[in-house]
Amino acid sequence: MSFHRRMGRKYHKYEAFDWALPNAWDLLAGVIVLLVLTALAWSTSHMLGHFSVGQHLPIHLEARYLPYYALRTVVRMLIALACSLLFTFTIATWAAKSRHAERIIIPLIDILQSVPVLGFLSITVVGFIVLFKGSMLGPECAAIFAIFTAQVWNMTLSFYQSLITVPKELKEASHVFQLSAWQRFWRLEVPFAMPSLLWNTMMSMSGSWVFLVASEAFTVANHKITLPGLGSYIALAIERANTHAIWLVMMAMFAVILLYDQLIFRPLMAWSEKVNMHQSSLETEPSSLVLDLFQRTRLFQYLGRWFSKVGEIIVNGRWVQKKRVTLKVEQHYYWRLLAMVSLYIALGSALCVGLYRLYGFLAVALTWHDAWHVVFLGAVTAVRVFSVIVVSSIIWVPIGVWVGRSSKLAAYVQPVAQFLAAFPANLLFPVVTMAIIHYHLNVNIWTSPLMILGTQWYILFNVIAGVIALPNQLFDVTDTLCVRGWLRWKRLILPGIFPYFITGAITAAGGAWNISMIAEAVEWGKHHMYATGIGSYLTEMSQQGNFRHLVYAVIVMSVYVVLFNRIVWRPLYRLANQRFQLN
Repeated sequence: MSFHRRMGRKYHKYEAFDWALPNAWDLLAGVIVLLVLTALAWSTSHMLGHFSVGQHLPIHLEARYLPYYALRTVVRMLIALACSLLFTFTIATWAAKSRHAERIIIPLIDILQSVPVLGFLSITVVGFIVLFKGSMLGPECAAIFAIFTAQVWNMTLSFYQSLITVPKELKEASHVFQLSAWQRFWRLEVPFAMPSLLWNTMMSMSGSWVFLVASEAFTVANHKITLPGLGSYIALAIERANTHAIWLVMMAMFAVILLYDQLIFRPLMAWSEKVNMHQSSLETEPSSLVLDLFQRTRLFQYLGRWFSKVGEIIVNGRWVQKKRVTLKVEQHYYWRLLAMVSLYIALGSALCVGLYRLYGFLAVALTWHDAWHVVFLGAVTAVRVFSVIVVSSIIWVPIGVWVGRSSKLAAYVQPVAQFLAAFPANLLFPVVTMAIIHYHLNVNIWTSPLMILGTQWYILFNVIAGVIALPNQLFDVTDTLCVRGWLRWKRLILPGIFPYFITGAITAAGGAWNISMIAEAVEWGKHHMYATGIGSYLTEMSQQGNFRHLVYAVIVMSVYVVLFNRIVWRPLYRLANQRFQLN
């Protein structure tokens, strides 16, 4: 080998090494990463302490405790969010790929999203405490699971809706390139679903703040457990009617939301435009200060490319390639049919046994008058839910379209909408309570606007995702043909966002049913006001520790939600998938 060739190879080697050497931006990015990892590790270590039922965990209302409480809350929410993403990628994909699984999973999600957070806590908290006996992991896992149930259904339905609306042309292209199911998932389906999934992830993260009080301050065996966090801080501030503490926690919430918006969601939104398969209708691409910082680094860019190569190996590895199937088609069909029949028989038998045992459990304490009274309360709340969804749609669909068409406007609206979506309804109790008392207002009417907090944001975020998913060429065509005003809305915008709106309406209905427990039972200090409805009934039974009535009320609420979804939303959902897909 000649001298020049040897020196050329050596020079190329050192040139690549010099490119990976850190610069000043690497130092700044490294400090940020180190601070975030240290804070998360330190907070997580506090979840492993000793705990016993009846142990008092004090909560302080001084401002100096708020950063620690905020960190503990954010860690719980991030763990729940990671579990929600894992659940979404597996269960939503299974439902979208298998008709048999879809018939079970989607109705089950309809039921589960209607179960209040207190309903999940009442069932699971004892199990977690027994499982992790003597450890703080018991109540911590119970709180994380409650937050998980407030996040996951919206994300799962959104991802499922995106998977079943992938255009046929893209599916045919994946078959032409002979992609395996694993490759098709990461190369086609996840990028296609990314805009909607990101906006709904932001909505889930914000929506879980509303249920923090129930998640971090709950009762087990007549013993109140308060975990360090912003939720338990809010509960104590409301109990003591401390207005100063309410203002402090509101500022802490705003700071936390602004931080994770800048550190997590803004970079993800900007990055998602690189894998966006919709040819987005945004005027300009979204930007992120954090993403710009990391793009100016050397070492982190080098590490990012290395992780990207690892991802490529995982997605395109030989182990995920299609394998030859030697089983005959007829034999495979019969084995599959036998498995499905066995599964349905097992599920039917378990359901019959469960219903029989449930009837015996409830019949001990429930009379027919109690049963019909709860059904009536459910009907009252159903009217409130339907009214709130109609009002929210009229207000937020035009606003969502307006925001979705402008990335500059979305950059300002996104953090504000996240903060308002995360704003717990309990913090409005002082205003609502004092206004009702001072003006002698009807509790059944003027507590209903609180339910909008659990409804409107699901609609807004899904409408924005739907507008972003509309190809820009469609708007160019309407501009060329001079299609304006109502005709443009009728022919392009409303049909284009209709599948996303229906997904938002379904999850909004579940959120409204959930938040009815807060909206129909207003408390502030010594003032307690209860509106007529199943939400206030659930709150009352939970406070009394009446488990049988609580279980029956949850069942009635779930039946109402399932009937509502089957009669109204599911037919509209099928219509959206059949007539308004961008194929």
